[in-house]
This record gives sequence, C-alpha cells and structure tokens, in this order.
Amino acid sequence: MTERATPSVPEQADYAAVHADIVALLEAARRAAARSVNAVMTASYWEIGRRIVEGEQGGQERAEYGEALLLRLAEDLSARFGSGFSRRNLQQMRLFYLTWPPEKIWQMPSAKSSTSPIRQMPSGESPTLAIRPMASGQFPDLSALAQAFPLSWSAYVRLLSVKNPQARAFYETEALRGGWSIAQLNRQIGSQFYERTALSTNKAAMLEKGEVAEPGDALTPEQAIKDPFVLEFLNLKDEYSESDLEDALIQHLADFLLELGDDFAFVGRQRRLRIDDSWFRIDLLFFHRRLKCLLVIDLKVGKFGYADAGQMHLYLNYAREHWMKPGENPPVGLILCAEKGAAEAHYALEGLPNKVLAAEYQTVLPDEKLLADELDKTRCELEARRIARSGDAEGGE
Repeated sequence: MTERATPSVPEQADYAAVHADIVALLEAARRAAARSVNAVMTASYWEIGRRIVEGEQGGQERAEYGEALLLRLAEDLSARFGSGFSRRNLQQMRLFYLTWPPEKIWQMPSAKSSTSPIRQMPSGESPTLAIRPMASGQFPDLSALAQAFPLSWSAYVRLLSVKNPQARAFYETEALRGGWSIAQLNRQIGSQFYERTALSTNKAAMLEKGEVAEPGDALTPEQAIKDPFVLEFLNLKDEYSESDLEDALIQHLADFLLELGDDFAFVGRQRRLRIDDSWFRIDLLFFHRRLKCLLVIDLKVGKFGYADAGQMHLYLNYAREHWMKPGENPPVGLILCAEKGAAEAHYALEGLPNKVLAAEYQTVLPDEKLLADELDKTRCELEARRIARSGDAEGGE
C-alpha cells in the first residue's frame, strides 16, 4: 500500500510574508470599499439637496412650504432609515446642492484632474456626467456623480461653514491635494490658513507646511500663534504709534481674542517690571490654556530688529522667575510687528533658550481677487517644481 505524502509545513518566514500580504490586501480593499461607499453617499446627499430645492420651487408659499417640506421629510425619512436625516442634516444637504450647483461641479478641483471623467462639453453645456433635471422615479448614476466629490461628507459639511467662496475653494483644493483629514481641515480653517497664506511673503512654504499632519494632542507655540495677524477691525489710520496700536487692541479686545484663536485669555496690559534701577513695561500679557504658559506680547509699529529679540529675552527671563506658577510651562514671547525680514528673524530668534516668535500684522486686507490669483499662481509653481523634481529623480535611476 502506497503511503500518501504528508503535505510539507511552510516555513514560518514564508508563511508570515504571505499572511502579511493578504492582510494588507484585505485592509486596502476594505478601505477602498469604504471610500467608494462614502463617496456614493455624498453624491446621494447632493441629489437629496437638489430634490429639496426643486420641491421648494414647486411650492406656492416658498418659505413656509420649504420649512414644512424639511420637517415632514425629516420625520418620514428618520422613521424609515433611522438617524442621519434630521431637519438640520437635510438643511445641510440643501445647502450642499446650492453651494455646488451643477454648473459649478466641473470647476471643482476633482473635475479639473486629468484623470477625472467629468469634462466640460465643447458647447459650454453641463459636464458630461449629465446632471439634468430628473423626473420622478428616475435616478442618476451616483457612481459617476460621486467622482465629483472625492472628499468625505464631513469635509463638505465643514466647508459649508466657510462663507468666503475664495477661501472655501482654497480649503477644498488643499484638502484634496494634501489628503487632509477632518482634523487637519478643522485646524486649518480655525487658524485662518487661507488668510495667513495669502498674506505670507513665502506662500509656497506655507502651502508645503499645511500638508503636514500634526498630532492633535501636541500643540507647539508655532502652531498656536498665527503669522500674520489681520487687524483690520482696529480701523487705524496711516500713521499711528505703538501706544495707539495698544489702545486700539484693548478697545477691540474681543475681536483681538478671536483673531488670536482658541484658548487665549487676557491677563493684563502695561505690566511693570523692575530690573536693577530700571523700570520696563510689557505691552500685553495673555495666558494660553493648552500650552499652559504666559504669552508676552511686545508691539512694534516698524520693522522687526535683532535688538527686539534681546529685549523680549529679558522679559521672558523675568516672567519665568517672578510670574510663572507651579505646573506652568515657561513663558513664550511674541513680537508683533508691521514688517520682518525672514533672514534677520531666523538668525535673531533661532537657538534662544526662551521661545520667542515674531509675527507680522496687517491693518488692511488686500483685494480678495488679488489674494486668490496669487495663491493660484503659487500653487501652480509648487506643482511644477514637484513635477520637475519627480522627473529628475526618474532620470537618475
């Protein structure tokens, strides 16, 4: 009788490699499936918004009819499909459609991609994904429509809160280009990344920095403090002194706190300190809850100079010794100036034992279209630079 050969047991290393490959494949497939489902659902929310808008336009008393329509739909859809169809959510779907109407979809960042199936017709008609009015009972190709909305539904809901169309388009483009998570998108919108990038003298560096994900729990002073600040609410004239600037900031303290961002608390102004026989005054003193430290602000109506860093270093050493409470982190200094040279600021502030930052402020915002055009130009230059680097790398292989 012939003995059956016993199957050989695979080597542990070989098995581990095969197993790891299969696990990675399945996880990638699940992520792809989840992304596909989420994209189709986002497209369906857009279609729901369209039907609500078209239903409102069919009502005689539009305002009253629209509100009644939302309330009844919320009740009936929630009863059949569960949560997710509250009046507030339906209102967001309606606004989603109104913010990205059919004629604007082909202009979206996803539609401008060379691989996108969404193209403008030669005659200037609607995109080829055929977004046409639908009769009752007819349904669009949601898979095709979904490719117009590559971001998650949560991302579009967050974008709806951005009222400035140029800023909204900027955040949408950068979220798509940089693969931002919702946390990143929230952080960038909350820190006014669009305005700071538009006003920055080095827009390319700002855009590259914005792509980098940052741990949600680890906040650094550089992340907490903006640059530049936009202080147009002060209504200052062409000529003003540091005292005028300080008085205006105190009079508009609520606006200044909003411009500073979250977690800042006002402590005082003109805080006096005596060193030997000399008296000094700190312009503004704040406390940051998440950083758990004092923020010493020195106001300058002119250009930043290296001597300003030395003066702030003196203030911070004093604040550390006399004002810092147990459990707090060392104080941080902010020199708020009308102008700064990047090189001088780098060499004056780098390597100091205290954390000293210099930020510019703007009392007048430039024209919105000019800002948007400059950002588009910088983004194109950045992409061209990346393509060139990629070509050089391939040529060297």
